[in-house]
Amino acid sequence: MIVAGEASGEMYGAQIATAIGALAPRTRFFGMGGNCMREAGVETLVDANVMAVMGLVEVVAHLPTIVRGFTTLKRKLLTDPPDLLILIDYPDFNLRLAKIAKKAGIKVLYFISPQVWAWRSHRVHGIGRVVDMMAVLFPFEVPFYQKAGVPVTFVGHPLLDLVKPTMKRDEALASLGLDPQRRCVGLFPGSRRSEIKKLLPIILESARILKERMPDLQFVLPRATSLQDEDLAPYLSGCGMEVKVVAGRNHDVMSGCDAVIAASGTVVMELALVGVPHVIIYKMSTLTYEVGKRVINVPHIGISNIVAEKRMVQELIQHEAEPVPIADEVDALLNRPGYAAQMREDFAAMRVKLGNGGALGRVARLALEMIR
Repeated sequence: MIVAGEASGEMYGAQIATAIGALAPRTRFFGMGGNCMREAGVETLVDANVMAVMGLVEVVAHLPTIVRGFTTLKRKLLTDPPDLLILIDYPDFNLRLAKIAKKAGIKVLYFISPQVWAWRSHRVHGIGRVVDMMAVLFPFEVPFYQKAGVPVTFVGHPLLDLVKPTMKRDEALASLGLDPQRRCVGLFPGSRRSEIKKLLPIILESARILKERMPDLQFVLPRATSLQDEDLAPYLSGCGMEVKVVAGRNHDVMSGCDAVIAASGTVVMELALVGVPHVIIYKMSTLTYEVGKRVINVPHIGISNIVAEKRMVQELIQHEAEPVPIADEVDALLNRPGYAAQMREDFAAMRVKLGNGGALGRVARLALEMIR
């Protein structure tokens, strides 16, 4: 059983299923995921697209849906137990599922560690009681788990293999129906509907300000696989600008961008690996923010900044995530060449810390070792 709760996790789940299938062709897969996992042959008992919410208030609002999904997977674990449960990220949901599996005698492989090193570090002991192996993305996570006596393996970051743009800037823009002679700003509002609701209006207003300052700008928005065009349409129809929406070609979109406004998440690591200057933004409910700022123990929220151990990329969070400051930062990225060049140098240095690739293949081999 493979359980992933959002767009990036289910993309990894699909790759892991494919890699396991290549090594053990008769393997059967089921669990929770989206289109990518279904295309990889995973029977999705629960659709991850309806489960992807973040924040205390947002989770409460979607609680009936989340409980139904959990109940479905719990029932399957107990009535048709798999040889192995692979959990990908989505910690509050997945650690509860791990507890059920452990009691039922099912081995648990957890991929993409909960950020216990950032907040609620006491959870590491509970994780050790329900997880048979933790497969981590970053070298600094290994000693953290070892100190707590939790079995851990550093597999590296899968994005090193998955982030492979196939086009240079001008070629990418031309293929997207955009003008290579004009500068292009990418608008990346996130993969959850709750993020679209909170962030897309702010991003579009930032784009409008930029367009007033630099009339030659063009804008492109890559739609996440977890979203539909109708999720974006109400915001785009009244924004007063032309925004090119592209589905399924995130890395080509990144290659064509001179700068990007990005919601905090996996995408900021992808942008860093592609080498695109960007600004990180995020807003959440007031309650979630007030609780979070009291318990989070890291100086950055962007994972690329955390790995680099420095503020490579500006983060505009909560009350700072407003159109004018966002537009000012993108303006600087576009019009101060030295600023953007330094950011690209920092991205290259950060990449070295992530290993040599092959992460998902290592997870697949680890999974089969645990079954055997």
